[in-house]
Amino acid sequence: MITAARQYLVFLQRSARIAFVGDWRYYTWMAVLTVITLLGLNAYAKQLVHGLVVTGMSDEVSWGVYIANFTFLVGVAAAAVMMVIPVYIYDNEELHDLVIFGELLAVAAIIMCLLFVTVDLGRPDRFWHLIPGIGQMNFPKSMLSWDVIVLNGYLLLNVHICGYLLYCRYQNRKPTKWFYIPFVFGAIIWAVSIHTVTAFLYVGLGGRPFWNASIVGPRFLASAFTAGPAIIILALQIIRSVTQYRITDKALLTLRSIVQVSMIINVFLLVCEIFKEFYSGTTHGASAKYLFFGLHGHYALVPWIWTAITFNLIAMVILVLPVSRSLRWLDVACVLSIVGIWIEKGMGLVIPGFIPTPLGAVVDYIPSLNETLVCLGIWAFGLLCYTLFLRMSVPILQGRLSQANEGLPEINDIAPTNAALSRPAAH
Repeated sequence: MITAARQYLVFLQRSARIAFVGDWRYYTWMAVLTVITLLGLNAYAKQLVHGLVVTGMSDEVSWGVYIANFTFLVGVAAAAVMMVIPVYIYDNEELHDLVIFGELLAVAAIIMCLLFVTVDLGRPDRFWHLIPGIGQMNFPKSMLSWDVIVLNGYLLLNVHICGYLLYCRYQNRKPTKWFYIPFVFGAIIWAVSIHTVTAFLYVGLGGRPFWNASIVGPRFLASAFTAGPAIIILALQIIRSVTQYRITDKALLTLRSIVQVSMIINVFLLVCEIFKEFYSGTTHGASAKYLFFGLHGHYALVPWIWTAITFNLIAMVILVLPVSRSLRWLDVACVLSIVGIWIEKGMGLVIPGFIPTPLGAVVDYIPSLNETLVCLGIWAFGLLCYTLFLRMSVPILQGRLSQANEGLPEINDIAPTNAALSRPAAH
């Protein structure tokens, strides 16, 4: 037991040490992320002192860009299951090792989710009221208590799966199936649940007719399974270009098929939602009218939502055409999908639910500079975490960092080799 603990501590120590080894590109990237993170931390310190008055939120619009980012990132975290299913159910060997990159992205995304929830709290020091035994979670009545459970549970599941598989690879031994396979299938169910519960947070608010629709849950899942794999496609190409890790075009095109189908479903559900809002012509469609066409001279969200719809439609057209088999066009479709869905699930979902107010007032919401800096800081911190996770995991998966070479100098594998530089372009 003592020997096993010592070996595990050595594994953690070596992994942490290699996270600080890289070339000038790596150090520049990490320095930029660190600076943005510190700027965000400084902005949050101001918010902590002065309160939420420094944000663009108000009594009328009490959820803003913090919850918008939270909603989007929950979907990104849930989308890791789109790599788990082909590997562990359909035995896709092309994605076998790459599934760890998807689950590490889920860990980073959940960390950002928890941070966005924290900064949205006016009094974060009162969070202890949710801790079972100390406070009162109001479980199972409160949807917030369900969200706390599923988010933290999903985080622990992915940390366990990634940590165990990487440690086994470090020791050059096969993982014990009973110690991680049940957690993998549990994570598949949990991934669906985290975004479904997030959708129910909106759906359960009967006084907000814009959210009070059963289609919100399926729309959340469809958009999540579009944006998440799209981010993973871009991340895998960056990993392939700056490291010596082998990632095939076939693996990327497998993820492209997932994004393709999910985007078609996402656009179809958007059309269904638009029909529901406008065909009936009831007063409950005022929020949708404000979002798509403006209301009483207020047009703050109109450019946002039409930009999102345009991006999603262009991405869908590219994805269904054979041209998306080219990685350049696939990258364009992925970027458009990510931006479009971020707007759609952020400014296009959270804000119009509050407008007009129950008293009929129309109050435009514009994020403040301080609010924007906090958001950028959290995103930078999440990217910082994901970069560190990748920097530690890639050498282990390559066999460069293993128990067999303990005591030898750490190898810097950031710079691409001649073979990587001469890799033929995808076509």
